[in-house]
Amino acid sequence: QVLLVESGGGLVQAGGSLRLSCAASGRTFSSYTMGWFRQAPGKEREFVVAISRSGGNAYYADSVKGRFTIAKDKAKNTVYLQMNNLKPEDTARYYCAGADTVFIVIMESRYDSWGQGAQVTVSS
Repeated sequence: QVLLVESGGGLVQAGGSLRLSCAASGRTFSSYTMGWFRQAPGKEREFVVAISRSGGNAYYADSVKGRFTIAKDKAKNTVYLQMNNLKPEDTARYYCAGADTVFIVIMESRYDSWGQGAQVTVSS
């Protein structure tokens, strides 16, 4: 497992942008597939995006495709989620997660490391 700490959440108007960061500790970070999930009040946690351990491939949920971008900086042990053109329905607590696998996975159960979450609120 790796220790994950998110930062960068906040309040933004619709159409605005935010960048979330997820700092990881542990020498195994480079072998981890990293993902972002989110949970809105009263709803189940849902997959947002995942990036391969090489950082060369990513898979996005349809709801964020074209607006969100994930990137992995292995030198800094950090994963970023750039969120543009935010909508009120993007309001949620966003969680960074890590999975010790070569595959890009979207199921929560495949992830064994989780951050504490960062709140993103988008006002209309």
